[in-house]
Amino acid sequence: MGDRTKAVHGYEPLEDPYESVVPPVYLGVAYRYVDDQDSLHDERGLDIKYSRENSPTVRLLEKAMTSLEHAVDSLAFSTGMAAISTVLLSSIRRGSRVLLLKEMYSTTVQLTEELASIVGAQVVKVYPSTEAVEEELSSSKYDLVLLETMTNPTLKILDLARLSRVFAESNAKVYVDNTFVTPVLLKPLEYGAWAVIHSITKYIGGHNDVTGGLVALRDTEETKTLWEWRRKLGTIMPPFEAYLTLRGLKTLVPRVELQSRTALALAEFLEGHSKVDTVYYPGLRSSPYHEVASRLFKRGLYGGVLSFKVKGGLDAARRLLRSLRLAKPAPSLGGSETLVTLPALTAASKLSEEDRRELGIDASLVRMSVGLEDPEDLIDDLDRALAQLA
Repeated sequence: MGDRTKAVHGYEPLEDPYESVVPPVYLGVAYRYVDDQDSLHDERGLDIKYSRENSPTVRLLEKAMTSLEHAVDSLAFSTGMAAISTVLLSSIRRGSRVLLLKEMYSTTVQLTEELASIVGAQVVKVYPSTEAVEEELSSSKYDLVLLETMTNPTLKILDLARLSRVFAESNAKVYVDNTFVTPVLLKPLEYGAWAVIHSITKYIGGHNDVTGGLVALRDTEETKTLWEWRRKLGTIMPPFEAYLTLRGLKTLVPRVELQSRTALALAEFLEGHSKVDTVYYPGLRSSPYHEVASRLFKRGLYGGVLSFKVKGGLDAARRLLRSLRLAKPAPSLGGSETLVTLPALTAASKLSEEDRRELGIDASLVRMSVGLEDPEDLIDDLDRALAQLA
């Protein structure tokens, strides 16, 4: 099946005497249980007896995402950070070595460093380039590697095709956060990643009305280990959020296609604007990541997020956000409404000043997550707001 079909039909429906087109939401906390032999199980043989451990509705979402990501199995979590924290707690031990990018979601970096400090593990951070990751994995041994397909917020792209060799030669568990790119454009498991992480809050849910996280894996034993940690930590996604995510998932492909086309139109408009200094978007031919994105990403599309620097620094960037009418200032992405944020004050605020300077993240940087509005209306909104800057 193609991705459009998988997003709609990527799971076996639950047994339902009414044969509803949309599967029912199982809000129950407890299910019939006498002992392990006389109880309900999912197709993996795992108990369905208590909703902190397992849920029929959550399981449907996991099956659909497993199909989309070409994975062996998936686990859904209450938030993206719940997914990442469960991965970290299940993986980091005394003496572990963990590789991170200098540019990635700052809460991921913070949590990894704090946990490593507690248990006595070592964290190494490298510049987010294919060459830096390749060199580090080739020269040093790591137990866990956390990468982002497209970095937040300057949209640097790792060449996973080139890195697949060092992934295979390394014994590290390589987890790739694919939130910005989605399985519509790229499936990291096809390039040797150990597992894929998503903040479901973003494109998978797609409507700015649900929080969630997901890990899609290619190893059955790792799935069972992570499932046990999720059971103990209580980080499973609630069933109603799983239902909302399943509903959003059905339109994932057309949403990402539309948002990507609109993002390119906005990037091209901004690149020629006198009040804009730099535009970061891999769909632009001027982008240093255009070639690798064109080679890796499917459908000739480049995602729905772009970033740009306005002339005039932080004051101008703040005035721009306050002047926009359609685009809303808010720190998230991937939804049906266009959102803008200042990364230096939000996602990248916890990075060191030295790292922000090296990565090109300054106070004038604006990140825009393109929604489903007409591109002409968004361009008009930007043009009017930029014209008000001195």
